[in-house]
Amino acid sequence: MKVNKDLSYKVAELLLKTKAVRLQPDKPFTWASGWKSPIYCDNRITLSFPEVRTHIRQGYAQTILENFGKPDVIAGVATGGIAQGALVAQELGLPFIYVRSAPKGHGMENLIEGAYQEGQRVVVIEDLISTGGSSLKAITALRSGGLDVKGLVATFTYGFSQAEQQFAESKCPYICLTDYSLLIDVAIKTQYVNESDQATLAEWRNNPNTWMQ
Repeated sequence: MKVNKDLSYKVAELLLKTKAVRLQPDKPFTWASGWKSPIYCDNRITLSFPEVRTHIRQGYAQTILENFGKPDVIAGVATGGIAQGALVAQELGLPFIYVRSAPKGHGMENLIEGAYQEGQRVVVIEDLISTGGSSLKAITALRSGGLDVKGLVATFTYGFSQAEQQFAESKCPYICLTDYSLLIDVAIKTQYVNESDQATLAEWRNNPNTWMQ
């Protein structure tokens, strides 16, 4: 799995420029999990900027075609992957479906929303890879629905080893438009953070659950 290096660099720049990713080594964020973190990511912010979302949408389409070929359908992961997935499906001229985080509590009680057929080849769209848990839950649902999951593409990954291990165990290839290490390089080159912050940022990524404890 590979992504164009120029694309990765540009996406990292855009995430920082739109503040979809924020870096605060001296004033850490607190995640819902309770982890302290020098980074906070909300890629949905990019949807508010037409030129940015166009660039990212086209980057997804290019990456999918280069790594998986053209699938039969695009699937978004709720909630962050829904809007992005629909944009990518439009770019590629493909049907779009999405996977709920939990089955609907009424009506058909669907977990997968949209029209699809067993055996169709699907590429999954996600906005962010952290531990990989929610993404792999969606992949399991799609496979249970009879779909042939070719792989997953996300905007950004922290690069945690836990995610790499879980995707490997599930036998699902994945690729991200940009990643934590490259984003830090871009942040230093563009003076978003100081070079002296690099060690702190690297330390967090290596031990995120114990950082600052």
